[in-house]
Amino acid sequence: MSSFIAIDGPAGSGKSSVAKAIARQRGYGLLDTGAAYRALAWSMLESGADTNDPEAVIAAASDFDLRLGLDPDDRTVAVGDADVTTAIREPRVSSAVSGVARVPSVREQVNIFFRSLVANAPHPAVVVEGRDITTVVAPDAAVRILLTAAPEVRAARRAGELAGENAAAVAEALHRRDASDSAVVDFLNAAEGVEVVDSTHLDFPQTIDAVLAVIDRKQGAEHGR
Repeated sequence: MSSFIAIDGPAGSGKSSVAKAIARQRGYGLLDTGAAYRALAWSMLESGADTNDPEAVIAAASDFDLRLGLDPDDRTVAVGDADVTTAIREPRVSSAVSGVARVPSVREQVNIFFRSLVANAPHPAVVVEGRDITTVVAPDAAVRILLTAAPEVRAARRAGELAGENAAAVAEALHRRDASDSAVVDFLNAAEGVEVVDSTHLDFPQTIDAVLAVIDRKQGAEHGR
């Protein structure tokens, strides 16, 4: 059975890029939990359903054919026969995903799906990144990390990722999403036993090194028990 390497953090903290790099370096699987919620939001938008209506979200989730791979070099996301890997990153989906992700019964259903994926993975471990992995999805994982950065740094990074997007608009959208999502789960403060890696003053390679140091220390402590 694969073990969890749980990484939480707000948008723009770098958790997706860092998680991918670590999975590649170590031969681990990679699970982007946000992709599941984005795919559900995309599916609802395509069908014209209201992503802010909890009953509509529950109905959509009950009949949802989602496929997520764990290969860090193949990030394909499919809903039914549709490859939605690129489509779920569209701004309209980013704006709608909070409505989908804040429905408790849907989160429970999706979390069961995540645990099953990791349990059956062919990898020694799976790097799982999201909002509540360290506290809800895998609270007993040996490695639990909160990757964060100052809000203005996160906004600048996200704007840099979205070529052609207005920096102020990106910052506003990021802060709005943080506020909406934090009503459901606290991903800005570390729970007991969760290690904080603050990347505000770190470049990308330094952030990877800092996260790997935590992973090695935590895994070493677990194996030494």
